[in-house]
Amino acid sequence: MSIEQIKVPDIGDVSDVEVIEVLVTVGDSIEKEDLIVTLESEKATLEVPSSHAGTVSNIVVSIGDEVSEGSVLIELEASEETKKEIIPNRQTEAKQDTPKEPKKVIEKPMPKEVKRAAAPVIDQTTLSGKKAHASPAIRRYARELGTDINSVPGTGRKGRITKSDVKAYIKQAMQTGGGKPSVSNFEVLPPPNEDFSKYGEIESVALSRIQKISGKYLHRNWARIPHVTQFDESDISDLEEFRQSVKDDAKSQGFGLSPLAFIVKAVAVALRKFPKFNASMDAGGENLIMKKYYHIGIAVDTPNGLVVPVIRDVISKTVMEIAKEMTELSVKARDGKLAPNDMKGGCFSVSSLGGIGGTAFTPIINAPEVAILGVSRSKVKPEYNDKGEIEPRLMLPLSLSYDHRVIDGADAARFIVYLSSVLSDLKKMLL
Repeated sequence: MSIEQIKVPDIGDVSDVEVIEVLVTVGDSIEKEDLIVTLESEKATLEVPSSHAGTVSNIVVSIGDEVSEGSVLIELEASEETKKEIIPNRQTEAKQDTPKEPKKVIEKPMPKEVKRAAAPVIDQTTLSGKKAHASPAIRRYARELGTDINSVPGTGRKGRITKSDVKAYIKQAMQTGGGKPSVSNFEVLPPPNEDFSKYGEIESVALSRIQKISGKYLHRNWARIPHVTQFDESDISDLEEFRQSVKDDAKSQGFGLSPLAFIVKAVAVALRKFPKFNASMDAGGENLIMKKYYHIGIAVDTPNGLVVPVIRDVISKTVMEIAKEMTELSVKARDGKLAPNDMKGGCFSVSSLGGIGGTAFTPIINAPEVAILGVSRSKVKPEYNDKGEIEPRLMLPLSLSYDHRVIDGADAARFIVYLSSVLSDLKKMLL
């Protein structure tokens, strides 16, 4: 008998990937190529198979751990006897089932004449503790609906859980009010399953991986964080005049100087004055983690979806340095070359739609951050000056969304007013 360590295989130019599912338990007998864990980066989900057959003797990782290529996931007790036991069993099954049955079972809809029994509602306290028999795709589906997959009875082959089982379980629980799916704080109904082809011609287009992954996080953040949005305008006439005077210098160095570089710098100055906006709530919701660094995320629109790379230590950088780094990160994002670490560690995010248009919007907070700034297109408006005279001024619309559990309305108003003043007076960026 020997101990085999099952490690993370070659996963490309990616590191520090999060473990989101552990699909085996100690004592399980598994075959080569059986799935053991599911990993998820900012841009992809990877199901890792076992490179050996044997009995699971130790699980090295837990959900939430970060691993890289070569990291040990589990340990197996592998022996010749174990392998010999597995082979006859598989041969026996092959004789009983359809000849040359593929190893991977593809679940098909049940024939109309076969009626599926309603899935019984099981209270979590009555569960045996045995790991649910379900594919990673079905586990993700249940997780997105807020349902504990281990509570769902499986009616597929050898007790395998299907999508229909998950739907039936949720429907039964909602109708009876008992044995509810495991949902934190609220219940989420599945979306309606509409056949749109009844009304006209349609085309089905798959979501990109980035959209699939970010969609789950956006839904979680919107549903779990009490959002409030504060709106204001900032007079950036002087800022724009200065930007126009130095943008050729930036261009000669190989990068553009957009208003966003000034906005990012101004946000860092405002965070230093209002440290509560530069904090995160701990997992228990009892304490604030006050950060002493200033890393700002910028939303970048790419062909595959929205990503948020992070500019680090903004408070210590000049506007020119910020603009150069923004250009480099934006190019990497659009080329799909951002590393996971490029999108981690942000304290606050900025989403600018100024290049597209609009007057205001409600950006969704990028948890675990507690606030996000939305920027719309600037517009020349008639404004009163200190002499009471009307003159044209370039006004920038700002939309500040904040977590009302951490920040109250008065603090949010003070923050956005101060931020507006920093953008209106460039000298404040140097203080």
